[in-house]
Amino acid sequence: MIEQARVAVVGVGNNTSALVQGIALYRETGSLVGIRTPVIDGLGVADIDVVAAFAASDAKVGKDVTEAIFLPPNNFPRLAAALPPAGVPVTRGLVDSGGIDRVAAALAGAETEVLLYSAPSGRPDTARAYAQAAHDAGVAFVNTTSDPIARDPLWIEQFAVAGLPLIGDDLASQFGTSVLHNSLLRLLAERGLTLTSSYQVNLGGTEDFRNLVENPNTKKQSKLNALPAADKVQVAPLGYLSQLGSQKVAHLNIEARGWGETTVSLDVKLKVDDPSGAAGVNIDLIRIAASALRDGRGGYPVEASPLLKSPPGTAI
Repeated sequence: MIEQARVAVVGVGNNTSALVQGIALYRETGSLVGIRTPVIDGLGVADIDVVAAFAASDAKVGKDVTEAIFLPPNNFPRLAAALPPAGVPVTRGLVDSGGIDRVAAALAGAETEVLLYSAPSGRPDTARAYAQAAHDAGVAFVNTTSDPIARDPLWIEQFAVAGLPLIGDDLASQFGTSVLHNSLLRLLAERGLTLTSSYQVNLGGTEDFRNLVENPNTKKQSKLNALPAADKVQVAPLGYLSQLGSQKVAHLNIEARGWGETTVSLDVKLKVDDPSGAAGVNIDLIRIAASALRDGRGGYPVEASPLLKSPPGTAI
């Protein structure tokens, strides 16, 4: 029987709620609904143990992670799975580079294999601090935010030399705006049509959306990194609407010309549960990182690229 992958999470928000609840659900039911890859190098979706959690919220610090994921402002719905206490209290996280040694010691003490950085985007100093803590503890690091870590050659080299996997940046949701937009633009090119212009608008009701409205920073560039012909695509600023809850609504438009320069126009509306889309990808990124660590493959594992908006080599 394969050993469970031991994971620490940074950020106890909606994405972590969807991940923790989903693991419990699949462990209880054995269902394969909504799973992209049932097994990765022997690790199933239920073969993940959360062994540590870090958050900045006073309300969540000290609570068991299975309790903290339901505290406001989290609004991801409760799934059907029973969720007994995990025995993992949420630890106060970092807000800057102070405390790296403390986090590294906590990771080592919990025998962590993978640190999943799922805090809000737009805090590059904090992302780098956690990456350093993972490196110092001998732990693989997965950056799900648009803050550039894996796109920085110095970080890739540092992790490679240490024999530690580094995955990032910015997860591509299981079936989100970037994945759909990318597929439609590629289909257009494959069928010989000429793109004239395109845009996407994203609205959501989670705290992640609220944060990105206030701190967009590298998010727009990361979205463009995920698209072909990005010079003809506009990405509107993200919009926060609390009434959407954990749902995301996206509007896509594509204008093109076909044979004889005749016009083609396409409008698409997509509505998905945003945290579920993140968890459906994070479960694969975690297993890729754990497998690479166990195999002694340091640096960036290329098999993670299809799951990311901004892998190494893309613009910052």
